[in-house]
Amino acid sequence: MSAPSLGPFIIKRPWLRRWLQPLSEWYCNAAGYRQLGLRADDLIPEENDVIQTALKRLSPQEAYDRVFRLRRAMQLSMSHQLLPKEEWTTPETDTPYLSDMIKEVEAEMKEREDLESMIVQKRKRNAAEDSKH
Repeated sequence: MSAPSLGPFIIKRPWLRRWLQPLSEWYCNAAGYRQLGLRADDLIPEENDVIQTALKRLSPQEAYDRVFRLRRAMQLSMSHQLLPKEEWTTPETDTPYLSDMIKEVEAEMKEREDLESMIVQKRKRNAAEDSKH
């Protein structure tokens, strides 16, 4: 399941957003994934069915790009190097590509679970309906 987020709460309050924006930019740069050419959604663990289903729904190009970014980052990490600064992921290109799909898959799985657990009961006829038949 996707993790709860304070994002919507912060976005609704401009004063809070102005105060936290520099901290958020600093944290993203300090995390180091952008220096390896990764995007934030590349860091989502793949160990559950929801994520696996969402990954299968990626377009072929997006799936290829994801695998390329992950392999390149792994190679750079093993050789203890970073990409040249011009190849780093910028905040403009660090857009979510998997998060929305994960939310859709979670909603579908919840709906399926609700439908599968639904109990259908036969409606009882009352005396007036019995006299008509």
